[in-house]
Amino acid sequence: MRIALDALGGDHGPAPNVGGAVLAVRAIPDLTVVLVGDRPRAEELLAGSGPVPAGRIEFVHAPVGVGMNEKPAEALRRKPEASIFRCWQLLAEGAVDGLVSAGNTGAVVAGAVKTHKFLKCVHRPGIATVMPTARGRCVLLDVGANVFPKPRHLLEYGVMGLAFARKILDIERPTLGLLNVGEEEGKGHELVQKAYELFRNGPLKDHFRGNVEGRDLHRGTVDVVVTDGFTGNVVLKLSEGVLEFVLDLVNQEVVAPLEAERDKATAAVKGLLGKYHYSAFGGAPLLGVDGVCIICHGSSSDRAIANALGVAARSVRERLNESIVAGLEALPAAEE
Repeated sequence: MRIALDALGGDHGPAPNVGGAVLAVRAIPDLTVVLVGDRPRAEELLAGSGPVPAGRIEFVHAPVGVGMNEKPAEALRRKPEASIFRCWQLLAEGAVDGLVSAGNTGAVVAGAVKTHKFLKCVHRPGIATVMPTARGRCVLLDVGANVFPKPRHLLEYGVMGLAFARKILDIERPTLGLLNVGEEEGKGHELVQKAYELFRNGPLKDHFRGNVEGRDLHRGTVDVVVTDGFTGNVVLKLSEGVLEFVLDLVNQEVVAPLEAERDKATAAVKGLLGKYHYSAFGGAPLLGVDGVCIICHGSSSDRAIANALGVAARSVRERLNESIVAGLEALPAAEE
């Protein structure tokens, strides 16, 4: 399979992207990575990366990237040849099966809307993220693509999240919850109240466990949590910040004062970071587009990029989009 990688995306330039591509093709035998960006610079970095399987990394030149602070619509207008938009063009042309980018999230979504079709029955794509829990992992969506959704959009996100949990997280019969300010029926504003009725009375009712609160996310109360893009993004960034804060405190207050056991404690903290840090999964899939798209954190390392490429490859291999479409076709027709 062929996955396009935005080599100019992210906070640290092409180095972690090229490094991640190398790690990925070494680990995944049927993967070819197409590096889209400054070709001379990417070739220079690749030359210094050690042995790479022959023919498994290709190049498409794109002269510029989209800055993390640029407005997506303006970038799309002024920089049609930017690396992320070239990735979407390759996907639309069928030259690749998916794409991965650590660049400007708004530009990634804008490129999807501009150059690519949504899946059948999808009204708005959504960004999903995998969150660590006391029971394993859960899927949270949307975390930023659609900040003003309609109840129908949340219902479709439920279908997408359940398919992702089955196909990618290997949860045979995932459960579903709606993020709200309380567990009781009737809580929340109009959006979640209407969405609640769609979940409770529709084809997803056997998976639906009702409202869940923010504290339930990391408890693992359900396998899929659905919310609007504004709330989801706040939850995601807050969770990342709390993890970093707690680990910093542990290092300062627990590890630093130790003497004989310091090495063991340091190794334990690094193990926790490796298990729960965002880089452990790699990136957040943009679900609902006709193709595979993984959006990475801007500060992604080569390991995170490699993991994201692995998720993209598995999404293609497991035919995730076919499962999403089958679930959406089982929903009642949307009201006009």
